[in-house]
Amino acid sequence: MAEFSTAVKYRGDVNVIYLNGFLDAHTAPQLENEFSKLIEENKYSIVVNFKDLNYISSAGLGVFMAFIEKIRENKGDIKLTSMNDKVFNIFDLLGFPLLYEIFKSEEEAVKKFNEIKKLENE
Repeated sequence: MAEFSTAVKYRGDVNVIYLNGFLDAHTAPQLENEFSKLIEENKYSIVVNFKDLNYISSAGLGVFMAFIEKIRENKGDIKLTSMNDKVFNIFDLLGFPLLYEIFKSEEEAVKKFNEIKKLENE
């Protein structure tokens, strides 16, 4: 079975989920658990860092679709970052760039959340 792991790092009000390995039907429940935990904790500003993800299947993509509505209903979002070309091409092919903001770096994605929060507080 393909290796997969996640790690979560808190960067102020933004939560970063790091993906590592192969995200497929067998490993997707791990990512579902991470999203569920964040939602239970009312943490809706989420960046997903794909830097160490080598592969994503349709089941992996489905995880993002399963949680985005709940997160956006709570004035949050999922921003994606640091994809390799192979993973980005899968997202692009399925039209995900129309639904999600995709950034080159984690810093850019976190900065975007902070800018939004600053505007809301003005």
